Amino acid sequence: MSAATYTAAQLVRAMPRVHLSRVVGRLCEQSLPAPVARALTVAYARAYGIDLGEAAPQSGPYRTFDAFFTRPLRPGARVVEDVPLVSPADGKLDAVGAVLPGAVLEVKGKPYEVGELVGNRKDAAGYAGGSFALIYLSPRDYHRVHSPVDGAITVVRSIAGDLFPVNAIGERFPRLLVRNHRVAIAIDTESLGRVTVVMVGAMVVGRISVTALGGRAVPVGTHAVSPASSVQRGDELGMFHLGSTVVVLLEPGLSITRALGTVRYGEALVKAA
Repeated sequence: MSAATYTAAQLVRAMPRVHLSRVVGRLCEQSLPAPVARALTVAYARAYGIDLGEAAPQSGPYRTFDAFFTRPLRPGARVVEDVPLVSPADGKLDAVGAVLPGAVLEVKGKPYEVGELVGNRKDAAGYAGGSFALIYLSPRDYHRVHSPVDGAITVVRSIAGDLFPVNAIGERFPRLLVRNHRVAIAIDTESLGRVTVVMVGAMVVGRISVTALGGRAVPVGTHAVSPASSVQRGDELGMFHLGSTVVVLLEPGLSITRALGTVRYGEALVKAA
């Protein structure tokens, strides 16, 4: 690790990360004068190489920075492939692998207990022998998250935590995925059992919202969804109000075959049957 990254990590360690993230989140939701909003959008898109042609048409500038960051895509901007499991998000497929006995997964050589990740050890046991995928969303990516499978959302868990960055700087901090605030969305399916999509927060993430819960910030705790909320592959699950990481967990029976690298939501994570 470079000296600059090490120094940045020490600064992050000393910061009031959660408080700072909340403040940034509130600022991002403040209404902006149209000229300021337009200039900010253009500058951000230019800095990160964002293709604004993919965004849904707007009648005017985005009202807030959060509205720009969570912008929907225009119809047809993504194709949802006809396979059992697709990517839930745009980003970098950073890790795939088997869930080990004891419901443990390894990311870059670091073990994580699935029970901690999803907030329920009993539920986590069903993933032992299954597989997982981890997708990192950078500041340039589209930040809405979609269902990777056909099924029904039955429970959403919001697990309290810190807000360390999830980039190279964050790798300095052990057990990062289970230290940060996260929201686990359980989707029950006919053929794949229970699939869980975990949205992991990061530093300066204002909030995580879930569509099935009305699109609001998800309070800490377990939230039963009754009646269950039916979803098809590609349907919106929620969004990050600033960026982070998504983990998909599968029970035994289907293995993820896609190679690591850039991925867009709707693209296949498994080979066609």
